[in-house]
Amino acid sequence: MTTKQIEASILGQTYRLACSPETESALVDAVARVDAEMSKVRTASNVRGTDRIAVMAAISLASELLRLQESIRHGEAFPADEIRRTMRQMNEQLGTVLAQHEAR
Repeated sequence: MTTKQIEASILGQTYRLACSPETESALVDAVARVDAEMSKVRTASNVRGTDRIAVMAAISLASELLRLQESIRHGEAFPADEIRRTMRQMNEQLGTVLAQHEAR
């Protein structure tokens, strides 16, 4: 697997991260999300110190993830991969029915 180095900035601090070319876009999005959450914590509270801000942001992001997972379990939200798979199956079934109808 080929890896590349990217530079990412979180709260003005630069980090060098390794990733595969296939995951670079997702990593850049994740860095932006973490930076935004840490900036929000720093602005909205009196928490000082990057380590404490990082912990508060991590708790906030983990809480968001847990809420999403819970909503998926209750059928309130569906993962994109599952939606794509279902749509592909429906399209295949529709194609089969149309082909049978045209053969008549």
